[in-house]
Amino acid sequence: MLLAALVGTAVAAAAMSAPAQTPQPGLEKATFAGGCFWCMEPPFDKLPGVVSTTSGYTGGTKPNPTYEEVSSGRTGHAESVEVLYDPKKISYEKLLDAFWHNIDPTVRDRQFCDVGTQYRTAIFVHNDEQRRVAERSKAELQKTKPFKQDIVTPIVPASTFYPAEQYHQDFYKKNPIRYKFYRDGCGRDARLKELWGSAPR
Repeated sequence: MLLAALVGTAVAAAAMSAPAQTPQPGLEKATFAGGCFWCMEPPFDKLPGVVSTTSGYTGGTKPNPTYEEVSSGRTGHAESVEVLYDPKKISYEKLLDAFWHNIDPTVRDRQFCDVGTQYRTAIFVHNDEQRRVAERSKAELQKTKPFKQDIVTPIVPASTFYPAEQYHQDFYKKNPIRYKFYRDGCGRDARLKELWGSAPR
C-alpha cells in the first residue's frame, strides 16, 4: 500500500508463498480483490459461517510472487482475499453483499489512495454457479445503487491464489493502531460512506 512506509510496516524476509490448498470437504472458497487486502479481511471475518480469510495475490502471471513484486505492478496480480466459508451457514450472495459495500466499484485500477492494477477490484469466480450469482448481484446493484457512476468491477475466472507473507495475515488484529492509521489516512471509510450512505458493513 502507498502508505505502508508511514505506518511503519516491517519488511519481512518471508519465504515465497505457496499456492493455496484445496478446501476441506463441505467448505467452499470465494475470492475477491478490493484494494488493500488488510482492509478486506475484517468485513468477512465477522460474518457467521466464514471459517477463515487469507490475504494474497491472484489474477497475474508471476508464480510465487512476493509483496514487493506485486507492489511494483508488473506481475499482473491483484491484492486479494480468499474466503473459506460454510455454504450451509452463509450464502455466496451474502459474501457478495459484504464485498460490494466495502469497495468503490466505480473506479478501475485503484482503490482509495492506492493506485495501480495491483489494487484493482474484481470478483474471481470458482465455478459456473458463482459466476451466475455474481453476475446477477452486479446487475441488481447496477439498478439499485445509491450513486450515479457505473459499476466497473469485473467478474473473472479464478486462477492460482498465492497467500501473502505471514506478516500481512490478520494485520488489523496484529497491528490495530497502524492499521487504523493507514485506513483513516487512505480515506477508505469516508469514501465508502459517500458511496453507500452508511459506514462499511
